[in-house]
Amino acid sequence: MEPEYLYNRLTVHFLEQLQNQKISSMVRKSIQPYKELMSYYSCAMMEVEMKFKVLSEELSMRDDRNPIESIRTRLKTPESIREKMVRKGYPLTVESIEENLHDIAGVRVICSFPSDIYTLAEALLKQDDVRLIEKKDYIKHPKANGYRSLHLIVEIPIFLHDHKKTMKVEVQLRTISMDWWASLEQTIRYKKDLPDSDFIEKELNECAEMGAAMDARMERLYGMVWEGNRDL
Repeated sequence: MEPEYLYNRLTVHFLEQLQNQKISSMVRKSIQPYKELMSYYSCAMMEVEMKFKVLSEELSMRDDRNPIESIRTRLKTPESIREKMVRKGYPLTVESIEENLHDIAGVRVICSFPSDIYTLAEALLKQDDVRLIEKKDYIKHPKANGYRSLHLIVEIPIFLHDHKKTMKVEVQLRTISMDWWASLEQTIRYKKDLPDSDFIEKELNECAEMGAAMDARMERLYGMVWEGNRDL
């Protein structure tokens, strides 16, 4: 092997190694701020979840029943964050993620009846440390496919050891039937190239309508029983 050729190969190898080190250093520098941001979102989710637990405890004592069936939380995965940032054309930076994505931290509250959804949402938004950023009522105005849920984007403070930071959390409030429909709708749509798509769309919409009718009927039934027991 010629000395000059060997020299060039070693030079290229050295430069490649140097570039890889630079990339690794950049990755390490960006990972820590990202991990910190995700931990802040986790804290914000816990704050919102606790607020609903407190409301549930109070309303359970007042009404002698629990208006909340379950509370679930989720943090968007790095893959999901990246996909949405790229799709929206946002820069892939920690600052851009925090500024542009409002649904990284999610809290889903499953309620017994539709009225519970609005009672809980109103009570949450009355709290002086909660600021409403956005509200989408897919219960009063369902999506074309039949999807129903109340979506809130709220901003709340989290108190760290040396400072306070405000974070955004997406809150979804649904009844059991709304959540059941949404979960199965995703399962059905997971299969690509569905045959008879118009028929499936129609069926899904009709199922959503039946769920809404069942919610209203069950709430009326509960009201009749509760009013009757109160008069006894």
